[in-house]
Amino acid sequence: MEWSMTASADGRDDIASANVPGVRLFHVPKAGADYPQVTGEGAWKETTPESVAGFSAVAYYFGRRLHEELGVPIGLINASWGGTPAEVWIPEERVTKNPRFVEANAKQRNQPWWPNKPGVVYNAMIHPLAPAAIAGAIWYQGEGNTADPFVYKDLMQQLIEGWREAFKKDFPFYYVQIAPFTYGEFESGTLIREQQVKLLEVPKTGMVVISDHVEDVKDIHPRYKKPVGERLANLALNDTYGRSEIVARSPVYKRMAVEKNRIRIWFDNVPNGLMGKGKELTEFQIAGEDRKFVPAKARIDGNTVVVSAREVRNPVAVRFGWPNHSIPNLFSKEGLPVSCFRTDDWEIRP
Repeated sequence: MEWSMTASADGRDDIASANVPGVRLFHVPKAGADYPQVTGEGAWKETTPESVAGFSAVAYYFGRRLHEELGVPIGLINASWGGTPAEVWIPEERVTKNPRFVEANAKQRNQPWWPNKPGVVYNAMIHPLAPAAIAGAIWYQGEGNTADPFVYKDLMQQLIEGWREAFKKDFPFYYVQIAPFTYGEFESGTLIREQQVKLLEVPKTGMVVISDHVEDVKDIHPRYKKPVGERLANLALNDTYGRSEIVARSPVYKRMAVEKNRIRIWFDNVPNGLMGKGKELTEFQIAGEDRKFVPAKARIDGNTVVVSAREVRNPVAVRFGWPNHSIPNLFSKEGLPVSCFRTDDWEIRP
């Protein structure tokens, strides 16, 4: 079975010892084209330290775990170009027909080392692969769209639908929520993460959260790749291959209720409850009708979290993990970090 991988980051953990006969690698060279191409370059290679060295580390660890768990050959197709925005990976007409997408794309920085024209990378690096009978796709990107995060969910839906149309298959699409990073005062990174949660509305998608695998929030490419690839693999094992004993989805916000001077939060994906790693839960904020958020105290109560602050007697909204660089300490009991969220829908502007 073959899996396609598009990623914006790469890295090494124990790549130097890589030698997995049951995993084959196909690396698509970086290329762009103004029109969809029929043929492309690349060749299948055995997994060796040399071949993995130039491959996506996330994809390698993903494929290795699938091979170990399923006991079948795994083919990995790596089509990636670090720093690129989502628009370049989407069929051009799916971007240009939407004025809001065009407006967002115009905000992209014009850099000589990566393209930003809609469809140009899709034409050269994805379209030629369409005859392949892929099992699914994994995706690690989002940082390149922080210039206008509000359209990211809709952009990615067009990407998923466009790829599924090209490959003539409703394959599963699993992705990584972007890591904490110091983007600046405007919550552009957090808003991308919020959009990525909304993307779960698209059928046969799944998301892994990696906020607990970041050492330096000033490094946009977190160095730990193995746990990211393995979390993606766990998602595929559970969702695609029926391994129901593997809990692979991070808790995400479900609903809230005001209880006098407190707010209670419910989550999806908490089969066995929640836990905090530390004496107190961190990165919670609460606000009243004045919409001014203040740091809040939070405690776990069964499968819910109760949030309050002495300064806010009549709370109306909670935010969690909201700063771009936030690394919260709330997890499911399976050790999966809770995704950032907000209970309000108040307008946010740069």
